[in-house]
Amino acid sequence: MNKSLPMTDHLQASTDIGVRRTLARWDGESQRIRSPVLRYGFSVVSVAIGLGLALTFQYYQFRDVEVPILALSIALTTWYAGVGPAALAIVLSTAGFDYFFAEPIYSFSVSSKDLPYFLVFLAWGLIVASFSAVRRRIEDSLRQARDHLQVELEQRKHREDEIRKLNQELVRQAAELEASNKELESFAYSVSHDLRAPLRHVVGYSELLQKQASSLLDDKSRRYMQTILESSKRMGNLIDDLLGFSRIGRAETKKTAVNLEQLIRQVVAELGQETSGRDIAWKIGALPVCYGDRSMLKVVLVNLVSNAVKFTRMRAPAEIEIGCADGKENQVEVFVRDNGAGFDMQYANKLFGVFQRLHRSEEFEGTGIGLATAQRIIHRHGGKIRAEGAVDQGATFYFSLPKAYDGSEKTAGNIR
Repeated sequence: MNKSLPMTDHLQASTDIGVRRTLARWDGESQRIRSPVLRYGFSVVSVAIGLGLALTFQYYQFRDVEVPILALSIALTTWYAGVGPAALAIVLSTAGFDYFFAEPIYSFSVSSKDLPYFLVFLAWGLIVASFSAVRRRIEDSLRQARDHLQVELEQRKHREDEIRKLNQELVRQAAELEASNKELESFAYSVSHDLRAPLRHVVGYSELLQKQASSLLDDKSRRYMQTILESSKRMGNLIDDLLGFSRIGRAETKKTAVNLEQLIRQVVAELGQETSGRDIAWKIGALPVCYGDRSMLKVVLVNLVSNAVKFTRMRAPAEIEIGCADGKENQVEVFVRDNGAGFDMQYANKLFGVFQRLHRSEEFEGTGIGLATAQRIIHRHGGKIRAEGAVDQGATFYFSLPKAYDGSEKTAGNIR
């Protein structure tokens, strides 16, 4: 129903514009006679009426009125009938002036005395006709330009109305989408939170059963019990990660200038327990100051670096490089590169999905939410995240962030 209304409005507006164009064209055509017979007939009638008026005024002793009256006939003919009838009007007016008003009267011959007067009349008729024709062309052009502008204004107003309606519809849809996202996040948070209590019961009673009845169970039953405990703990990790993913969407972003190099060294130091005893070659390049939420960006770096540590477990030595690539003028692009297990690029679009995994859980642990969380954080900062890799040849993750303002970079107290 909502879609049919704009279509109806569009058809109505198009009809109104067409009617205005037709009326404008009729208005222009009504001021000029189109039929050749009527045009030249109008010329003859106009000159005849002019001669009649001039003779009438002469009969009542009005002097020197024939020139303006015949000039008016020529001007009217030029205005309404065009150039051809105007030429005929000049010829007829000149002949009539010569016959009725130039000496000798009632003769088409002109005396030498009245020849200048006759030539002045002829020149005056030509001048009046030319000025009328020029003015007619100018007014026609102005009228066409006015009509065109009027139609353009109507079309522009109609387009602006359509754009305004579309903007209002987009605002409404954006508000609905935002409300739906909040409802989904609240639902996911509530469900995840409510699942933790029964899961704790499962884990707790399974552990009690394992301790108290272990001696009464055979190897197969103990293996079943261990599988229940491991699956329950893995489900607990999934719920915790899902809660963290939901919190990212609900948390308020507090943006400041962040020293990425300092932050990445802190993350590497905190992962020292996971990397103890391993042969890892770290290469950390110079990283700029960016603008964002420090705690959220730390989550991104923890996820990417811990992934690099995890997927290089089978490499000796493992190589992990963190640096800055060439980004846009107002953005920085950071990369985390490793020589680990890598992935097939045809499945790259699955990397950032919730619970999406490209490796079996028996090979590499994890819940499949870390990269989805990282993507959500980067998107909230107005950046993008992408991945490149090949099977058994490592992977590289890139993410972009807005650069810090100059004032923020110079203020040491704002850099965290």
